[in-house]
Amino acid sequence: MAVRSTSNLGPLLIDLEGLSLTETESNWLLSPAVGGVIFFARNYESVSQLQSLVASIRSLRPELLLTVDQEGGRVQRFRSGFTRLPASGRLSVLAQELDMSDEWACEAAGYLMASELADLDIDFSFAPVLDVDYGHNTVIGDRAFGGSAGEVSRRALAYGRGMKAAGMARVGKHYPGHGFVQVDTHVAMASDPRSREALELDDLGVFRRAVEAHFEGLMPAHVIFPEIDAEPASRSPVWLQQILRGEMAFEGAIISDDLGMAGASDAPGAARVEASLEAGCDLVMLCNSPDQQAQAIEAVERRLERIASTAEQQKRRQGLRRQPRSDNATLAQSAGRLRDALMA
Repeated sequence: MAVRSTSNLGPLLIDLEGLSLTETESNWLLSPAVGGVIFFARNYESVSQLQSLVASIRSLRPELLLTVDQEGGRVQRFRSGFTRLPASGRLSVLAQELDMSDEWACEAAGYLMASELADLDIDFSFAPVLDVDYGHNTVIGDRAFGGSAGEVSRRALAYGRGMKAAGMARVGKHYPGHGFVQVDTHVAMASDPRSREALELDDLGVFRRAVEAHFEGLMPAHVIFPEIDAEPASRSPVWLQQILRGEMAFEGAIISDDLGMAGASDAPGAARVEASLEAGCDLVMLCNSPDQQAQAIEAVERRLERIASTAEQQKRRQGLRRQPRSDNATLAQSAGRLRDALMA
């Protein structure tokens, strides 16, 4: 494992245009506002190309967090040269085919996904999905581990155990639950009319168990819950500070979903970033908007001149770093069986 600098991490996760760094992007990465990079499919061509891109970033700032969405199914950014992972909702079927328990198959899948990324010096994937599949939200659908809070809790936490065994931080999403609304927040604002009591019976219970399992990170949804607060959870002090930090005693990092999504686009990019930071996010991302990204970096630099990151915020960000893999031969063997079945 490469030795990392202990320099401070800024609160911004930024994206890149293509397969290699541009001069502008190199300058952005040197900004104290930036804490890491999220990769997309456009940043991946081959294993060797990704190794070169990662090395370029590490040469500029070794401490930056390198991240990706590598859930499997529809949401897998790195494909050629990697195991083609199934959607989380398909793992229970695969478990039956391999004569494994569903929890063990999920744990092996988490280990497999995380190990392949760790081999290429990627810190973490935004996983596992903790949403419940209610059958009417197509953007979640089979990304969820099941159609009930109980199924999702058992399987997603097992998946997270596999990730942790491979040295990867677990970043559960999308707090406090994205599966009930029918809207895709990539393209429109979403509102969930349920009461706090109804949420506690289902979705919130999953996130409570993730907190109890000491997940290193959680990602809030761009969903408004008008019975609780008028702001989307991703920029709601009620959801992030009062409930998640206060009532649920979550100590990990809070990482916003992409603030470039339509579900969060009711203000300029820099204003969205500022609002999410004020609400309690430790890391925020603004993607697919180069012009707004430049403005956001400048805005966060000005913010850091006024309000420096606290030691606690730095600790939470540093807690997302990749760690050494545990020596678990049985889990590694099951992950190998899973890989062989998926590659057949």
